[in-house]
Amino acid sequence: MAAFRNAETVMAVKPQKIVDFESAMAELEQIVADMESGKLPLDDSLAAYKRGAELLSFCRGRLDDAQQQVSVLENGVLKDFSASGETGAN
Repeated sequence: MAAFRNAETVMAVKPQKIVDFESAMAELEQIVADMESGKLPLDDSLAAYKRGAELLSFCRGRLDDAQQQVSVLENGVLKDFSASGETGAN
């Protein structure tokens, strides 16, 4: 249990800044695995849940941003291309 406690301590003092989408997803996956293991004490589970919610919100925001960028491209640059490879002619 002492080794597990050390892992929890590291999680508790880990910097709360989210660097990028991939890092956030990796941390979120680790949190989910830790919580699904059922070995976290109640207080650590609550802290992990809170951090997971923050990461989820960040990831959803980044995905929404990416979706908007794709929409802009589809409505502008990519709109002129047809499925058969022809450009702009109707």
